[in-house]
Amino acid sequence: MRMYDIIVKKRSGIALSEEEIRWMIAEYTKGNIPDYQMSAFLMSVYFQGMTDEETAILTDAMAGSGERLDLSSLPGVKVDKHSTGGVGDKTTMIVAPIVAACGCTVAKLSGRGLGHTGGTVDKLESIPGTQTSLAKDEFLDVVRRTGIAVTGQSGNLAPADKKLYALRDVTATVDSIPLIAASIMSKKLAAGSDCIVLDVKTGSGAFMKTVEDSIRLAQKMVAIGVRNGKKIAALITDMDVPLGYQIGNALEVEEAVRTLKGEGPEDLTEVSLALATQMLLLADKGDMDECRSLARQAIDSGAALEKLAAMVEGQGGDSDYVYHPEKLGRASFEGEFQAKESGYLAQMDAEGIGIAASLLGAGRETKESTIDPLAGIILLKKTGDAVKQGETIARLLTSEEAKLDGALRRFGEAVAISPKAPRKHPLIYARVTEQGVE
Repeated sequence: MRMYDIIVKKRSGIALSEEEIRWMIAEYTKGNIPDYQMSAFLMSVYFQGMTDEETAILTDAMAGSGERLDLSSLPGVKVDKHSTGGVGDKTTMIVAPIVAACGCTVAKLSGRGLGHTGGTVDKLESIPGTQTSLAKDEFLDVVRRTGIAVTGQSGNLAPADKKLYALRDVTATVDSIPLIAASIMSKKLAAGSDCIVLDVKTGSGAFMKTVEDSIRLAQKMVAIGVRNGKKIAALITDMDVPLGYQIGNALEVEEAVRTLKGEGPEDLTEVSLALATQMLLLADKGDMDECRSLARQAIDSGAALEKLAAMVEGQGGDSDYVYHPEKLGRASFEGEFQAKESGYLAQMDAEGIGIAASLLGAGRETKESTIDPLAGIILLKKTGDAVKQGETIARLLTSEEAKLDGALRRFGEAVAISPKAPRKHPLIYARVTEQGVE
């Protein structure tokens, strides 16, 4: 078999065979196919696309390129959740404990933040002592004892995806729906859960900017999951505006805890309950209404907060910070962004606000960047709110005073005030399942 022939076939829009796809991924992972040939293949996919069958085979081949996490020794239904990334998206720290408190097993591999999006692993590490680089046996032991663990992704989990993503990043082929779907789902399949709920973000702060593209991506990922024997569903959720009011690592832990105490902001609570409901539904915990009621009860009873504390303790952290997140402290320097005129907050570009938070030290510009766990942004107003000239819209926090001016400027570019109130966006646009879009 020759890579040249595979490139010609895909360039011509002809579907590849399973044998061709599996050979290509195995050989590329071993280093036997050069980057220039794989780049030509990726560009062919970018223009010609892939069938659902091709994408499912590609995903499975990528998942099988390294170690697969075997969760069969763990009790109960194993449920996972994945977000395509956003600003202020701390739902894993809320949803995973809710679902675990309802009797499901959550053994979750999460990522770090890069660019304007935050990562769950970084957020958890802002809780003193919490370890997110657990060896496989340690990870499984924590799940066995507590029903829940969240750790960073193993270096040998879907190594083909790691190589392909790095290549896509420098060849302008990142935004191909089959390649995005295969990348996300290869890691989900390798992670070993029975049920997967996908939170596909849409809007200015999301990778997919339109609802239509987000639905197409969700359909592709659901099709992959179904073909690989997983119970799977996706929600299309809004990311035109940051989720919740707090952006940054320790700040997001604090807001997640408040939400688990039943005191969280309306948008964050609603999206978290919707995701938890879908996870419980896939795990056969009841119908839609029963599953939502179970999720709500897990918050109201305090059981979900106890699960988060048990997970933090199981991973070496101090659970006292879960019950008293104010102990995490605040950054030393603060700047206020004030409204320059009266009116309505008409725009709050989530990506721009995420970049402002990164400039404060809450995110990474490169993988080697060091994160300031206390840096971030506290929003006092959000899109649609009335504001008066001179009123504070947001407080920006950092441990390095020199970072404030640039971040305040960037934040200012991300907001706009209008005489008229803007049209309200739905929080959840659609649900995508094997049966279709609703």
